[in-house]
Amino acid sequence: MRVMKRGVGEDVLCFSIQSMLIVLIVSLLCPCIWSLDNGLALTPPLGWLTWERFRCQTNCKDYPKNCIGETLIKEMADVMVSDGYKDAGYEYIIIDDCWPASKRTSEGRLQGDPERFPNGMKALADYIHSKGLKFGIYEDFGKKTCAGYPGSEFYMKMDSQTFADWGVDFVKFDQCNADPHDMKYGYPVMEFFMNKTGRPMVFACEWPLNNLVKKIKPDFAAIRKTCNMWRNYNDIEDSFDSVLSIINYWAKDPYNMSSYAGPGGWNDPDEIILGDFGLSHDQERFQMGICIILGDFGLSHDQERVQMGMWCMFAAPLLLSNDLRNIRNSSKALILNKRLLAINQDPLGIQAKAFNLGYVQVWTRPILPLGSKVVAVLFVTDHYPGKGGNYIKVTYPLSMYGITDGKQYDITEVFDGHSMGTHNTSSILTFNVNPTGIFMFTVKPL
Repeated sequence: MRVMKRGVGEDVLCFSIQSMLIVLIVSLLCPCIWSLDNGLALTPPLGWLTWERFRCQTNCKDYPKNCIGETLIKEMADVMVSDGYKDAGYEYIIIDDCWPASKRTSEGRLQGDPERFPNGMKALADYIHSKGLKFGIYEDFGKKTCAGYPGSEFYMKMDSQTFADWGVDFVKFDQCNADPHDMKYGYPVMEFFMNKTGRPMVFACEWPLNNLVKKIKPDFAAIRKTCNMWRNYNDIEDSFDSVLSIINYWAKDPYNMSSYAGPGGWNDPDEIILGDFGLSHDQERFQMGICIILGDFGLSHDQERVQMGMWCMFAAPLLLSNDLRNIRNSSKALILNKRLLAINQDPLGIQAKAFNLGYVQVWTRPILPLGSKVVAVLFVTDHYPGKGGNYIKVTYPLSMYGITDGKQYDITEVFDGHSMGTHNTSSILTFNVNPTGIFMFTVKPL
């Protein structure tokens, strides 16, 4: 069996017998939706993106190590390889907004800012490829990007070819400064021109995010047919309030968006912020000094477990936005946790669904082998004021998590991999969940 790139006419993926069975299983379990057929993103993309951590910092004189330029991107690529991220599956290095020069060339082509990218974007892509990584870049459907740099409106054919010539492997296409009613026309046009170049490029869209802002019902069938991944909600911030707002939006599952996720196309809840500023020593001193609870300054360790665990439950792209050169060991361990990544990369690609059970929020997701599930239990204290001073003891039979067929199951905690024993559907599972914390376990039939 062969999957062909549209308009290219060459093999991009050869399936073994096992892989053919997985494809058959996916076709039976997932809705029959035509999807972008570029052969890419069959599991959620993993990589690193500049935006949340480094934003639009272009002052390289005062911030030479942290401005959007060659130095930052090359150093991050080096660390991706040396510190094990590449080996774990993180393969894309993606530059967000603020990389271009303020004007196009005389021929109308995009160009990198000459001071921050003195060797040009092709040379940067070559460097990233030499590390065994893939290069991603940002553009916008509108006349200008969100930060005011040249957009792709009226230049989509030229920009697609420029990206292909540079060796781009991933395009994030934003939605600022454009007519919202043009999205349904513009995004398919960009996808057409990208495929026409013959270079495989993951297409990451902000189309449904624009629909959310403009209160337009998103056409997820069209979005999935056009895009490999799509942003559905507001930009993430370095706070648990922001993470929780995304989780709650996914729990509502507006427009049944979960049914459109699967191999080749993914709902994107935005970047992973593990290892950013968090509750630092100075912030803890600040809290002690004025006796307040710091709820809006990064993530605690439990909250980092929540984001990493839930993004894996979502079958979401994992695009890190942090400083990998200076990251806490605990954050790095979560990012590289093999059991979490196996859940995220499960070939079925089925997005988790939520329900409430007492004081906890429960998410379940089918995974391989068939008949298996992963369960995540959140103690979201914001929903129950006054209940967050201590952990909560959760005691329910396995049947309460949707396991009702009477078989014997092996139960394993996800984060550290310890066995919880063998159980049937009437067995009582007991565990503790910390305030703004998570407990995850896999349920696999014997």
